Amino acid sequence: MDHVPTTGSNGREPRKLKVLLVDDEPEFRELLEYNLSRQDFEVFTAGNGQEALDLARQVRPDVILLDLMLPDFDGFSVCQRLRKQPLTSNVPVIIISALGGQTIIGRGIALGVRSCLRKPVNLQSLGSHIRAVFQQHQEEPL
Repeated sequence: MDHVPTTGSNGREPRKLKVLLVDDEPEFRELLEYNLSRQDFEVFTAGNGQEALDLARQVRPDVILLDLMLPDFDGFSVCQRLRKQPLTSNVPVIIISALGGQTIIGRGIALGVRSCLRKPVNLQSLGSHIRAVFQQHQEEPL
């Protein structure tokens, strides 16, 4: 992603990665937002698919954490719509869902999802996982 600087405005310290967290459960969003903020991420949250799409275009996140079961349309539909928009077409998506199985993983891979995590997530390793997905995305040739 060419719009993502690797250093802060002073040229020395790394800037915080922007994470868009999309989940319809307020308590879960608050828990992850709190923990990711403490791990030095800039976190934006959305409670439904349309809010996620609007926010993704506004903040241009580095990584999107996306639940599959949303009130307006499912996470796969959100992912399809993200891929069709020039500003969000290349943002790495990590699915976080209570759902699992090969069908979910296969459908996610077909949509360019980078990773699938099952709820409940390990809060200690989530930040490292996000950074690894982002770094891997950065290293891929265009």
